[in-house]
Amino acid sequence: MRLRFRFRGIPFLATVVLVALGIALGNWQVRRAAEKAAIAQQLAQRGAQPPVVMGDGGGVQEHDRVGTGAHPTKSQDLEYRRVRLTGEFVAGWPIFLDNRPHEGRAGFYLAMPFKIAGADRHVMVLRGWLPRDPREYTRLPRFATPQGRVTIEGVAVASAGHVMQLGTPGALQPGAIVQNLEVEEAARATGLRLEPFFVQQTGPQVAGETLVRDWPVPSTGIDKHRGYAVQWYALAAMAALFFVITGFRSGRKQVE
Repeated sequence: MRLRFRFRGIPFLATVVLVALGIALGNWQVRRAAEKAAIAQQLAQRGAQPPVVMGDGGGVQEHDRVGTGAHPTKSQDLEYRRVRLTGEFVAGWPIFLDNRPHEGRAGFYLAMPFKIAGADRHVMVLRGWLPRDPREYTRLPRFATPQGRVTIEGVAVASAGHVMQLGTPGALQPGAIVQNLEVEEAARATGLRLEPFFVQQTGPQVAGETLVRDWPVPSTGIDKHRGYAVQWYALAAMAALFFVITGFRSGRKQVE
């Protein structure tokens, strides 16, 4: 039996639109995956660099020393860099970030300002995770704070992470339980000159500490973008294949 293809204008235009859309969106996802791969490479490179010193801790070359002047450090210059802070915690300003589970347990991230030695500036340090009391929702967990001058290490991050905001947040005050925290908000409430980033504290616990410092690894989502690209390309291929198959079927019916 002779095959005959029936060309129809409207289905053809619809197919062209779907194929063009699928290819365009697939290409966009491929570009996004490439951008995320470049970011992941940059993060790996930054993590391998020597820690940046903030304060007069010494022992690091001068070009790696920041935060000792009157001007704040740009967050993008330090994001995901290891940092070493010398100074002391502002123990009177603990802030608890709610809805931060760890290994299936409810809990908080403890945030606290840290005064940089030799500078009139502070850094908001995420000291670690603390469990919530399952029997009393509003009861704050106990924790210990090192007294006096200390040197700590951590990783600079632009954000403390965001969760769904439940209700309207109240005024920020010492010991507050909040869903989310921004550096600008903390600076207004505390009256302190804060650097425009957070530091996730790492390293071993000191005597009396019960904080868990198992920070989540940032996800770039490269595989997700690649998967979406495959789906969009598949849509374009299926649209073209459907047009061809239905065209031959319509042509066969005309012959019959």
